Amino acid sequence: MRRLLTFLLLLLLLTPNFLAAAERPNLLIITVDDMSCDSVGVYGCKLADTTPNMDRLASQSLRFNHAHVQVGNCMPSRNVMFSGRYPHNNRVEGFYQVKDARYPVLATIMQSAGYFTAIRHKVSHSTPYSPFKWDKILDKTDDGKKAHVKDPASYGVSTTQGIRAAANVDKPFCVVINIGDPHKPFHAQARNGDTIPDPHSPTKVFSPKEVPVPGFLFDDPVVRKELAHYYSSVRRADDAVGQILAALDSSGKANETIVMFLSDHGMALPFAKTQLYHHSTRTPLMVRWPGVTKAGVVDNYMVSAVDFLPTLLDVTGIKHPKGFDGRSFEPLLHGKSQDNRDMVFKEYNENAGGSRDPMRAVQTRKYLYLFNAWSNGERIMATATTGTPTYRRMAQLANVDKVIKARHHLYQHRVVEELYDIEKDPDCLVNLIKDSDHQQPLGDLRTALLGWMEKTGDHMLDVYKQRDTADAREAYVLAKEKEADERRKKKRKAQRNTKNKGKNTKNKAGKNKQS
Repeated sequence: MRRLLTFLLLLLLLTPNFLAAAERPNLLIITVDDMSCDSVGVYGCKLADTTPNMDRLASQSLRFNHAHVQVGNCMPSRNVMFSGRYPHNNRVEGFYQVKDARYPVLATIMQSAGYFTAIRHKVSHSTPYSPFKWDKILDKTDDGKKAHVKDPASYGVSTTQGIRAAANVDKPFCVVINIGDPHKPFHAQARNGDTIPDPHSPTKVFSPKEVPVPGFLFDDPVVRKELAHYYSSVRRADDAVGQILAALDSSGKANETIVMFLSDHGMALPFAKTQLYHHSTRTPLMVRWPGVTKAGVVDNYMVSAVDFLPTLLDVTGIKHPKGFDGRSFEPLLHGKSQDNRDMVFKEYNENAGGSRDPMRAVQTRKYLYLFNAWSNGERIMATATTGTPTYRRMAQLANVDKVIKARHHLYQHRVVEELYDIEKDPDCLVNLIKDSDHQQPLGDLRTALLGWMEKTGDHMLDVYKQRDTADAREAYVLAKEKEADERRKKKRKAQRNTKNKGKNTKNKAGKNKQS
């Protein structure tokens, strides 16, 4: 009996889910904001020297070639990463608080397992509601001032603060560093597109004449100028990555720390951000796990953001809570194979302004199929990129150029269904939805998307089944728009009540003072 108990105790101790916190690896999660995957050198950037630090990290990591986020905008995308649930299940479908969320997320799970959790920037966007319990917010410099989100050196300081704070309480750390580039405002760019002085200059600034123009845009001096600002911001994000990794090295913890790097979605220009196209969601995912991942190896399985949290729990030996939509790809980190890694599912619901333009998509290595429930030929999609000089130039040229006119019309109105051959057309320029040679893969993808909706309980399921019926689509979208309107009205009312309560308290204090 004693031998049996001894054996069971040893088994318990050797099982990853029961590893003591002190034996678990540290986690350093680095994200960049609004950066397309192919802006990174090792991911095929056509502009030299944009990302030397990211490229160096890639040479030390396992690099995923077909990784995607679920959503083309920030708060919904990040909540998928850190909840392991699709937006229609974690209910963070837009930029609003979900105060009654009861599911566990990265911060709470890691804390329960004995980790010290800290975060820099995008704090309110990384959990279903705010304020949320992190052990430390890293948004201030050592002298107590607010760190500037465009200052690369400040991210190294934040990393040092997080690691030091964990050491002070003798815990492994889970530090999330969210770099504020290349999110707008771009480096040295004014709202009208002019170049202005910028106190936070990258180590290299690119000129309009040297930047590549993505195939989903058009070559024009205005576009090139904005792209020069964007790529200079990419370089500034890379400078921040260098500062973060240098801070980790200086801490002496690099060999005990798993580093994960990615972007939350594509660049903030038309046909990328706030969409579900290939370049909207493809992310430069890298994982460096000392002693486990092989340096410089490229993985070609398809993984997505909904899988990140289950994977992070497996690599740290923490038991999964119930309710994940995603599944761990830890076997891939060990160089093993994994079944059913040949497609990813994506969704979009609402923009930062509260406009509902619901879309769903399924993507394989070869094809991308999209269903745009909101498209009725008249409704104009509200995206995050209409304020850019590039969009304004597109709208202007649409009056004189037939090709750009067609692109502008698609940008505004889209069509109900789209199908693209990603291998031949990664920029998604040729819609194959009616092409006779592609009806078989189209049918397969429609079926796959239907099955995913059924499995995950997507509220779009019924309308997708009636996708050929315009009235059904319109009724669904109007109902969702009404929900969004009512939510905003409720929020405004609460804000007014809080404001009035503050005024009443102030007035009452004034009267008491006078008496």
